[in-house]
Amino acid sequence: MRIFARTRHLLLLLLSAVLLGAPAAHAAPPSTTAPPSTAAITEIPNFGDNPGNLQMFQYVPEGLPEGRPVVVVLHGCTQNATDYGNDSGWVELADAWQFSLVLPQQRLINNFNYCFNWFERTDTTRGSGEVASVISMVDYAIDAVGADSSRVYVTGLSAGGGMTSALLATYPERFAGGGIVAGIPYRCAAALYEAFMCMNPGKNLSPSAWGDLVRSASSHDGAWPTVSIWHGNADYTTRKVANAIDLLPMYMNSITAAGRASAAGRRRTCSTWTSARHGTWARRGICREPAGPGCSSPHTPALVHR
Repeated sequence: MRIFARTRHLLLLLLSAVLLGAPAAHAAPPSTTAPPSTAAITEIPNFGDNPGNLQMFQYVPEGLPEGRPVVVVLHGCTQNATDYGNDSGWVELADAWQFSLVLPQQRLINNFNYCFNWFERTDTTRGSGEVASVISMVDYAIDAVGADSSRVYVTGLSAGGGMTSALLATYPERFAGGGIVAGIPYRCAAALYEAFMCMNPGKNLSPSAWGDLVRSASSHDGAWPTVSIWHGNADYTTRKVANAIDLLPMYMNSITAAGRASAAGRRRTCSTWTSARHGTWARRGICREPAGPGCSSPHTPALVHR
């Protein structure tokens, strides 16, 4: 259990370093001598337009100053916002590194397994459904805590990872970066009957076809958010080879990535992707021990940060 907890903590430090630009090599765990925080995850019932009929939960560290980042954290199937926010370690990191959390939560009426509907066209189209509800939550959080709108990040696990893909594709100008954990490429499915095939064995499209799906999701013509892709070597729920590899060309092609240099080992792969327009877009990959789809076990980050 001690190794399991340490691995979870390392994973969260790495992912938060990716999203927030913090130096992971020098990141220290939160102090154990500080008094316990009185802050808690709370529901925000009236946050604005909610076409996807989601619930919003928020965590704001005690005494958080203005101008700090916001991280959107999306739970997986059968989970809820409060348990995922606490058990995954994001609340602990929010306290330690001073940023607020937006924690969307699915409703039973939308999905019997409490999965975000990453596979439904109406929920993954800009201006409608669940992606629009999450953006309303982001707008509320920025106004409520005086957050830095240029430092909004999104991460999610499994179905939450699929919805992270959808948010990065449909609203790329709203996010500085995103971490997709055991997720699915955007528009791999556009209806429920396609979802299981996308999860395993995956869909075989060319890099340009994946990139076209992202480009067609918005009229965005500016800088693209940094994308971090994490997948466990033993994840057979969302098949690692198909989905982690398909996510890479999707985002690489969408920003016209032009080069790749890599050095691979049995349990480590380091790669660099560059673009004539955006420079170094992705710079580091780390492979960890074999793991399943859960966020609190080690995942394979196929792509870490620029």
